[in-house]
Amino acid sequence: MSATGAGDTSFTGSIPEIYDSLLVPMIFEEPARLLAAAIEAVDAVDILETAAGTGALTRVLASLGGHDIVATDLNEPMVTAAAARSTSPRVRWQVADARDLPFPDRRFDVVACQFGAMFLPDKVAGYAEARRVLRPGGLFAFNVWDRLETNAVAQIITDALCAAAPDDPLEFFRRTPYGYYDLDRIRDELAAAGFERITGEYLTATSHTTPETGAIAFCQGTPLRGEIERHPSLTLESATTIATTALRNHYGPHPFDAPIRWLQLTAHR
Repeated sequence: MSATGAGDTSFTGSIPEIYDSLLVPMIFEEPARLLAAAIEAVDAVDILETAAGTGALTRVLASLGGHDIVATDLNEPMVTAAAARSTSPRVRWQVADARDLPFPDRRFDVVACQFGAMFLPDKVAGYAEARRVLRPGGLFAFNVWDRLETNAVAQIITDALCAAAPDDPLEFFRRTPYGYYDLDRIRDELAAAGFERITGEYLTATSHTTPETGAIAFCQGTPLRGEIERHPSLTLESATTIATTALRNHYGPHPFDAPIRWLQLTAHR
């Protein structure tokens, strides 16, 4: 598993809008529903969400009622986009770094994180910070993607772009979002941060999209966009075309379903 690269945590420009409108319904809604169900199973009022993005998990948690939610993200554009869509008076949005949370010790019943742990440069330190703000017995609930090979659309796009530029391959997906999936490693890192009663389960679902939408979502609505825009021989338009063609060749020109797989974890203070 490779280290996070420079720019891998940057969700700026038009990325938040594309991410929320295309990528969230494609791959984030079902994992958010299942993670929220795990949180709902415990008696919790005060919830901190880190790496909340544009609020896929936040919206599900808010719909359950009975929770006061502080939703945070490192990227101000994501927070701004999410806050503009937020309708619950029990959700407060703010910019915050999961590695250095601006909250006192033992402040929350739950810390939740939807597909954000992969971006932590120091996983143990990040987990220890989540534990710090949890009350005794509090729950840390989060998910991470499984390996790239179990998430078909991301793999097809990665393979196509790397084949188009073999001398300078675009490995963002393999490096970061789909590069942190080993359950034993994650358990060890959670334990090193002081967590107990650690559980983990691989879950599967399907994403529904079209070749055009899938290509735009992954190439233009994630930090892969920055890697493409810095590339010496590809442009955002050419990379999106390559990705669209690869998805059409694999699934045909019409809407299709593709597998996604992720790891859902819980740990207690």
